[in-house]
Amino acid sequence: MIQSTSRIHDSAAWPRTQLKDVVVFRSGHRDTNSATADGEFPFFVCSSEVLRSSDFDFDEEAVIMAGNNADGVFHLHHFKGKFAARQRTYVMTPSTKQLDCQYLFLQLGRLQKTFQAAAIGTTTQYVTIEMLRRAEIPVPKLETQRAIAYAVSDMDGLVEALDRLIVKKLDLKQATMQQLLTGKTRLTGFSGDWKVKTLGDLFMFSGGYSASRDQLSTEGHCYLHYGDIHGSSKTSIDTQSDYLDIPKLDIPLKRISSSSMLQHGDVVFVDASEDDAGTSKHLVVMNRDNIPFISGLHTIVAKSKTEELAHEYRHYCFQSAAIRQQFLFYSVGTKVSGISKTNIPKLTIPVPPIREQTAIARVLSDLDAELAALRQRRDKTRALKQAMMQELLTDNTKHVLTAGQTTKDYEDKTKRLFIDEPANLKLLIVVSKLLTGFDAPSCS
Repeated sequence: MIQSTSRIHDSAAWPRTQLKDVVVFRSGHRDTNSATADGEFPFFVCSSEVLRSSDFDFDEEAVIMAGNNADGVFHLHHFKGKFAARQRTYVMTPSTKQLDCQYLFLQLGRLQKTFQAAAIGTTTQYVTIEMLRRAEIPVPKLETQRAIAYAVSDMDGLVEALDRLIVKKLDLKQATMQQLLTGKTRLTGFSGDWKVKTLGDLFMFSGGYSASRDQLSTEGHCYLHYGDIHGSSKTSIDTQSDYLDIPKLDIPLKRISSSSMLQHGDVVFVDASEDDAGTSKHLVVMNRDNIPFISGLHTIVAKSKTEELAHEYRHYCFQSAAIRQQFLFYSVGTKVSGISKTNIPKLTIPVPPIREQTAIARVLSDLDAELAALRQRRDKTRALKQAMMQELLTDNTKHVLTAGQTTKDYEDKTKRLFIDEPANLKLLIVVSKLLTGFDAPSCS
């Protein structure tokens, strides 16, 4: 059901007030070291993480805000019940029955950028209690505050549900990969033994061209920096779809070895990582147009010796737990570890027939497509929530109804415009119970 924001907005202008006039301010007093892993009560500190405590200091509904943080984010929590709070956290409760605590939490979230701009300190930034006391918020009728909080809570619930579904899909994909990439589970119609090959049997290995991040810009030839491999959430990089996002190096190609020039189907591994999980990070190169693409600093380029690995299978075959364990075994280093061009050819990999590789890749690709669609839905929902909060919390839409117009008249008109003339409609709507899969029509 689509509901207009007029249902939860006052027709009159909202009064504004400083927090000092409607909020009681207190501070936590505990040290972080007093946390206990199996404590009964939540322990709010200055980070986003919530610790546990064996004792509690407060028993009420409150907004808890970090007073300092090295990353400049003053983390917020809304909680009702018994809890403990660290030093330099502010515990805020309404001093009047005309202010809803969850609405206060939403307004403080909206003011985050204001607090960040006003914060003092360099390495660690601080927001003072006086900054909080002087901050102003609009205060509509209590029923309006609660309706706003309820609507935002609905959106939060949907985002959380999508997050949980994404986690489940990721777990399913990981489990499916471990079964299919090791041959423990075979797809229908396939049988027979798999070959076991070393990566040295399948690829020739070489290094990349070293250039610092400072040398990269938007001009020149595509350049694959090892940091961009670590930072990627994908297993491939496409010179068509990713072209604008790929850093460029302005250098004559005659200075680059041919072995460092990336072709379609090449696999690029990192040779340096700050954690164990990163030692096997890699990207498969999609370069159908043969665009000049330079492999960069701290990379190992794998170029095919044979046609035994299908291109689409390369997106997945290096992600099995067995391969990752081999990368860890051969990695060297303390603070920064990585595999060498000497050791990477020693790794072994099971190689099914090409037709089975293609079938496995198709199954895993379908799972990837489902995950991508879920992430897109989640991101759209988050964006809708932010836009909705901007409208609801700033009183931008209080004058929705025209003189003599009823809510039903407004909703009927809005629905007609939404269907017949979407390009002429500024959407000032809130989805009270958001329908899964709901998408607005194109307004080009």
